[in-house]
Amino acid sequence: MRQRREPVVHPFGPIKARMGATHFLTKTLPKVATELALSVLAHNLTRVMNIVTSMRSQCRSCEDPQ
Repeated sequence: MRQRREPVVHPFGPIKARMGATHFLTKTLPKVATELALSVLAHNLTRVMNIVTSMRSQCRSCEDPQ
């Protein structure tokens, strides 16, 4: 059996912390799936914003001739 290249569990800690690490607010499976999808979307958007911000700060520091 092959090993995974990266851990799969990594994003669940921050996602659960953002949710409050208790339980889902909805009850039926489709609603819980929607709630989880929104949480994952928020997590991914946060990651993208952090990456874009760090790339911008690196580019600005490279462009300054001073």
